[in-house]
Amino acid sequence: MVEPRARSLEVVRWIVLGALGLLFLMPYIWMVSASLKPLDEIFRASLNLIPEGGGTLANYAKVLAEVPVGQYLWNGAVVCGGILFFQLLFAVPAGYALAKLNFPARDWVFGAVMLGLLVPYHVPALPLYVGFSALGMLNTYAALILPSIISVFGIFLFRQFFKALPDELIHAARLDGMGELSVVWRVIMPNALPAATAFAIFSVVAHWNDLFWPLIVVSGPDRATPALGVLYFRTEEAGDDFGALMAASVIMTTPLVLAFLVAQRRFVEGIATTGLKG
Repeated sequence: MVEPRARSLEVVRWIVLGALGLLFLMPYIWMVSASLKPLDEIFRASLNLIPEGGGTLANYAKVLAEVPVGQYLWNGAVVCGGILFFQLLFAVPAGYALAKLNFPARDWVFGAVMLGLLVPYHVPALPLYVGFSALGMLNTYAALILPSIISVFGIFLFRQFFKALPDELIHAARLDGMGELSVVWRVIMPNALPAATAFAIFSVVAHWNDLFWPLIVVSGPDRATPALGVLYFRTEEAGDDFGALMAASVIMTTPLVLAFLVAQRRFVEGIATTGLKG
């Protein structure tokens, strides 16, 4: 009797998870559906996810003809890649130090990191803008990258992950004559790939979709990120052509979807193994 009941519970669990997954995916499914419809079909009273006649690619053709899609995607890749590189460069050693090194006031430093999580992203925007303006760095990759190179969340995430690693691994590396930096990058980091992958997904998604800061420091399409590029298309080209706007949104978000599908196993592993031990 136990096995049939267990199977029934498993089936119910999968049905519930599938329904919840479909619910969360509905906005994206609707966006893809709308991108394949002509404008008159989008505003019909009846809601049909499947476009009539299998849909049309005219909206995508319009976007590719009128929008510098490649430039926006390249800008997004440069900005997100630069931010992620520096975030890992600072967060990994900082998380290691807070997790495995004994130094005075370590707990106070970690408390300050936790307080940093409470500071809204918008608070330093004005002084940062004034500083970049005084340096003549507005509308540059540097202005887009530098404010985000230190991630308080990244430091916390890696600290929690490193707390779970055995100390014997570090002691063995030190006995082999490695310095602390060598221990971090040659021993600790290879074991932290699941956490690094999870953090990379969070970081790239956040900055790829960020509109607040690029809208402040970018003044033209040359340095526009994907989210800002969609806004430019909405205000200058698309107007009320929501089919073309949805097509532009699908194109700009497709790299994120593909990246997550490629890294989903390590992402789930990183989430499952990070933050379980204080």
